Amino acid sequence: MTRLSFLGATRTVTGSKFLVEHNGFRLLVDCGLFQGLKDLRLRNWNPPPVDPASVDMIVLTHAHLDHSGYLPVMVRRGFDGPILATASTADLCGIILPDSGHIQEEDARWANKKRYSKHEPALPLYTELEARHSLAQLRPVGFDREVHVHDGIRLRFHPAGHILGASFLELRLKGRTPTSPDKVILFSGDLGRPGQPIITERRPLPPCDHLLLESTYGNRDHPDEDPKDRLETIIQETVEQGGCVLIPAFAVGRTQAILYHLRQLQLENRLATDLPIHVDSPMAIHAIRIYMSHPEAHDLEMRAAGDRGEDPLGLRNVHLDSRVEDSKALNDLRYPAIIISASGMATGGRVLHHLAHRLGDHRTTVLFVGFQAAGTRGRALQDGAKTVKIHGQEVRVRAKVETLDGLSAHADRDEILQWLADSPGAPRKTVHLVHGEPSAIDTLAVTLRDKRGLDVHVPDYLEKVEV
Repeated sequence: MTRLSFLGATRTVTGSKFLVEHNGFRLLVDCGLFQGLKDLRLRNWNPPPVDPASVDMIVLTHAHLDHSGYLPVMVRRGFDGPILATASTADLCGIILPDSGHIQEEDARWANKKRYSKHEPALPLYTELEARHSLAQLRPVGFDREVHVHDGIRLRFHPAGHILGASFLELRLKGRTPTSPDKVILFSGDLGRPGQPIITERRPLPPCDHLLLESTYGNRDHPDEDPKDRLETIIQETVEQGGCVLIPAFAVGRTQAILYHLRQLQLENRLATDLPIHVDSPMAIHAIRIYMSHPEAHDLEMRAAGDRGEDPLGLRNVHLDSRVEDSKALNDLRYPAIIISASGMATGGRVLHHLAHRLGDHRTTVLFVGFQAAGTRGRALQDGAKTVKIHGQEVRVRAKVETLDGLSAHADRDEILQWLADSPGAPRKTVHLVHGEPSAIDTLAVTLRDKRGLDVHVPDYLEKVEV
């Protein structure tokens, strides 16, 4: 029998970890951090849910922290096997994981300096050095290539259309006898939307027996509008007030998509080319370079623009503020501008300093361009909080808060259903709903049972099933 253990992303969006045990081999799909609510974040500090030394291999669907950010802990505690990922995912992990370690060290240092932590002393979950040490075990694998990882176990990465290098994973397990059919488990990772700019289009769902399906937007659809139109309106309204548009954005994926759309607005003469645009995130700046260095993961339009020597992200007109001094100087901006800074859910990073400085200004617009998990500052601001705590201090909110769902890199309910409908033979047995908050998972579960007649399983944290 094959055992599947759900070690994260159960009735929550973050902490992706799924353990597959087959023929004595232990393979962990994704190795993410829990984010958001305190009870979830505390899980990161618990002993690992599986003995790291007993795991033979880790496979990553993509580089976001909620899928990769626990790797340094696993390595520090004894995991010494290979970590498989697509080439661009491996490169992105090379900046995301050290940055995560650095931010945790800085947060601990600041907490100790200001004495607002309940722990004495406050410590990072892992350090930048530990994160860099874990990178040595990464092994890049190309899309669509079948890899034999163990006797009777093969895997293949398919483009998921979420961020650069993101994949859904096909795991093929040989039957117990020569005449038994293969067993196929598919892990959706974060499933992207059709027609995403820059990156390769998501692939159709191949035949499978079991599907672990993300459900981040399982209870709603994205607005049926061109995100550029609303982006233009928000920017123009803020500029007319003499304010700043502050965009907390994931350094990988969302920042590059925003730059792409801003460049399109400029080319269509809908956005002044002299409006200052600042990217204030060293990791995002490194990610831009990685994005541009992986044309094999670009869509046809992006590749064609590169071949023509064009500037599809408008970088010639963008200020890339990598130095701390550049970031601090943004506090002195006295004219309309756009500042894009990480992190996307306002849980850490340089954007916190900008929020602390600008939330009290009624001319500021804080624009969220992605999902905000429960328990994050981003969700609190979306929900209309009058104050938020930043670096131990309560900050009054007078700024306007907007959300642009049209730039989400996650498939919505209809797009998930369409992905399933385009592959009528899959899955043959069970859909396991993961990567969603309870309301989203429960709604999608009812939809899949009633409209598609599928067998749906909603796993609990640490649940184990035989498949």
